[in-house]
Amino acid sequence: MPRGNPSPKLAITVGPQVHAHVLAAAEEAGMSVSAWMTSAARQALLVRNGLTAVAEWETERGALTDAELAAARRRVAAALASSARPPLA
Repeated sequence: MPRGNPSPKLAITVGPQVHAHVLAAAEEAGMSVSAWMTSAARQALLVRNGLTAVAEWETERGALTDAELAAARRRVAAALASSARPPLA
């Protein structure tokens, strides 16, 4: 019987090109494939949640203006530029 809180396992199928890129990305990051996939899934969920939050905000307050979108893009670009880790491909 497993102790603690074991992580659930997933079995997934990916195309050959995706497979090769995942293996290379995990190796480049010095991570196991499982850790890299968990990180990638976490990032995708953050993006998804962020897009949901923006959609809710826009429903309540109206669409973001071009100026607001430009300011947001500048903040994201600055955060990426100052990040020690490159964004996931």
